[in-house]
Parts: sequence; structure tokens; C-alpha cells
Amino acid sequence: MNSPTVVIVKPGDQKRLYGALSEFSLTAVEPPLWAALLGGYLRSHGHAVELLDAEVEGWDGAETAARIKALNPLLAVISVSGSNPSASTMNMIGAGHVLRNLRDIAPEIKTAIHGLHVSALPARTMDEEHVEFAFEGEGFQALVDLVEALQSPAPGFRIPGLWYRENGRVCANPRAPVCADLDALPQPAWDLLPMTRYRAHNWHCFGHIQDRQPYGVLYTSLGCPFNCSFCCINTMFGKPGIRLRSPERVIEDLDGLVTRYGIRNIKIIDELFALNEDRVIDLCDRIIERGYDLNMWAYARVNTVTPRMLARMKKAGIHWVAYGFESANERVLKDVDKRYDASTTMKIVDMTYQEGLYVLSNFIFGLPEDDFDSMQQTLNMAMDINAEWLNIYAAVAYPGTRLHDQAIAQGWALPASWSGYSPYARDSLPLPTRHLTAGEVLSFRDYAFHAYYENPRYLAKIQRLFGLDTVRHIQDMTRHRLQRTHRQFGEAEIPGVQTGA
Repeated sequence: MNSPTVVIVKPGDQKRLYGALSEFSLTAVEPPLWAALLGGYLRSHGHAVELLDAEVEGWDGAETAARIKALNPLLAVISVSGSNPSASTMNMIGAGHVLRNLRDIAPEIKTAIHGLHVSALPARTMDEEHVEFAFEGEGFQALVDLVEALQSPAPGFRIPGLWYRENGRVCANPRAPVCADLDALPQPAWDLLPMTRYRAHNWHCFGHIQDRQPYGVLYTSLGCPFNCSFCCINTMFGKPGIRLRSPERVIEDLDGLVTRYGIRNIKIIDELFALNEDRVIDLCDRIIERGYDLNMWAYARVNTVTPRMLARMKKAGIHWVAYGFESANERVLKDVDKRYDASTTMKIVDMTYQEGLYVLSNFIFGLPEDDFDSMQQTLNMAMDINAEWLNIYAAVAYPGTRLHDQAIAQGWALPASWSGYSPYARDSLPLPTRHLTAGEVLSFRDYAFHAYYENPRYLAKIQRLFGLDTVRHIQDMTRHRLQRTHRQFGEAEIPGVQTGA
């Protein structure tokens, strides 16, 4: 077997990032879109590529490094771009373990790192990690140019978007422009990954929770036109904005997932899929024509969905809609540039239910203007919505966000380790607010999780929709209590808290 020119690696360190929940298999294990996109792009330029997914394989840093060494590539690229804003920074723990182990056992293999976190903190990444190159931005052409430079007898690294070392110092090139035409990108290199082994979220398969595999992701756009201060999704792209793929290319990718890999559980990975009614309906009509029996979910905003859009999404097999409500308090929302009218929330939720879709609610406790009253107001809204699934986060200052810049300017404590950016880790450290400590925020978040999922009204709805087995699954889930270093209160001690049940 000939050695590949490049090995692209998705790192994994699930136990440290998810604590006891990693053993309960609540979370999804998603195929790494960015690794597959980079792999496909390299291959289209004639370079031999291998993809390694340490997360799905369960490899630690030492095992991953040993696998890379056995393949003996010219270049090993660690990809730390997850499928949501929180997934990149916390995966720097696993990335660092791989790089340190690889340096120890195979220092002759060149190393590079790519991802949203890297684009946010390229200089710090080069300073802290045992890595020779880092990519700021998407990195498609920069990666090809780097490989070709390394193959040259006199390599030069004046490559847009590339950070590198020269004579003991770190050097940077200007950021490269983003790919203007997403249709020019080849299909993701899914054939280089174990596609039958990926696993959907537990809630995505409520009612048939034993059928979470296989699982795939589909992208129809990159970026987001909004600029919420707590979100880092546009960091890799340099600014807010959205680029759309053609419906023909989207359907080509979908056909491959369904016919080649037998995948029915699919996440539409766009940061904001339900944006333009005409485009969403066009895509849905093309999916409906194929007669696939799909179980999909997608992100939306309260102020972008319409009844016609939702009805067509449901018919196409998009059964779940994820809304970023974030907070029920207008003062809190305005402060973070989350531009929607919270008073319209229940109207949109009712409209979504009327069209037969399930709701995934996303809320954040501990945004800068939050106090106990506003967090209670948000929890009450979550209880009123009574969504089939609720993601509850404590606000974290992810690198690349304006909140991160604000935290540094204000001298607020940031996590001492990248694992502290994980919402479920033992050392998770959210932001303090102007009124609350980080410990108070984290305590309220963990209290709210159990108040919601142990609420009899919620459990009765789940039993009606999905059956008693799903209720028992949720009850088993709530028996797990997250261990926290920074928790300030026990649940019964939080000032002013009401159950809302």
C-alpha cells in the first residue's frame, strides 16, 4: 500500500468533554464535514488522501498518532471544526494530545491544524501547540498549495491563509478569500470514512431510538447573515454572510447519502437552513419527488419561517426544527444582537406544531444582561413551549465571538483549559453576567435541565407522541448528574428559583 500524501484527522476526547454522558451515548457522533470537504478538494487536485476519525473509532491521542505514523504521510492535518460553534474549541484538547504524541513518535511527519478555533486564535495556536502550520480561514486552496510546497525541492510558504514557522519565529500570511462558488467544491470524501458507524442524537430518533445509525450530514449553505455576539460560526469566513449551493448539487449529495450509504437520519448542517422560503420549497420539492423516507432536522429562526415553508419541510422528511430562542427577555436579547421579537415566539411555535413538526428549543443562560429574574423568565418560556427537546446552555465566551473580546476587555475569568469550553465537562466555566457569578449561572443551568426533563407535563407529552420506552429513556438520562468544578449552589439553594411545572 502506498503512503497517502495527506492524512486528515478528526480528534476525539469524548469522556473529558462529556463526562458521564459519554458513556450513556446521548450525543450524536457526526461525520466530520470539514475533514471530508478538505479531503475531497485535495483528491480533486491529484493528491492521495486518508481520513481518520478518532472520535468514532474511540482512539486516544496515542492511538491516533500511531495510526498516522503507520500511514507515513507527508503531512498530517488535524481538523477541529465541529458542526456547531461549541465543537471546535473544546476539541483542541484532543487535537493537542494527537500532536504531542505524533511529535514524540514521528517527528519527521509535517503537521498542520485547521478549524474554526484555529481561525479565531491562529497566533495562540501556533504558540501553544506542537504544530508546524495553521490555516486561517477555509483553507481549501491553502492546503493544496502547502502540499505542493512541501513536495518542492525549495519550499516556500507565502500562501494566503497559512501560518508557519521560519527560523524559530511564527510567520503569517494575509487571510485568503472564501470560496465564492460552493458548487466548485467536489463532493465530501465520505467514502474515506466509516459512514455506517455514525450516530444520530437520541432525540432525533424518539419513537425509534434503537435506529440511530447510520447518520449523515448535508450542507446546503455556509455561513450566517446575522452577527449575534455570542456566536463564532462566521469566524472561519471572516465576516457575516451566507453562500448558497445550487439545489442540483445539494440533491446530488443527498442521493449519495441515501443510495450509497443507506442513510435516512440526516442533519441539515447549515447554520440557518430555513431562511428563504422559495429556496427551501424548491429543495423540499426535489426531495419529495424522490420518495425517500427520511428523518431530518434543520435550523431556523423565529423571524424567517412561514407556514408554507414548514409544511413543505415536513412533507420532505424534515421532522424537527431547531430554533435559537436563546432568551425570553428583550433586554438580554438586544444586548447580544439577537434580533427578533421574543413576543412572537409562541405564535411561531404553535405554527410549527400545527404543521406537524417537532421543536428543538435552544436557550442560553448567563448572557451579559441576565439576572435570576430574566433566567427564570427564560425557563418559564421553555416550560410554556414544552418542546420535544430542549438544549440549555450556559453562556461561554468562545474564541472568535465578541463575547470573548468583551471578556478579555473586562477581565472576566476564562476557562483554564479548552475542555472548560465544553458545556458538559467537569471544568466547564461559563461567563459571569453583570449581575451573577459564573457559578450561579452554571448552577441555574443544571437546575433548569432537570426541572424541564423531570416535568410531568413534558413527560406526558413525550409518552403521547413517542411511547413509554422514550419516557423511560429520558428518565434514565436524568439520573445522570453532571459533576462540576465551578458549581456554586445546590439546586434547592438557588435564590428565587421556581419550577415552572
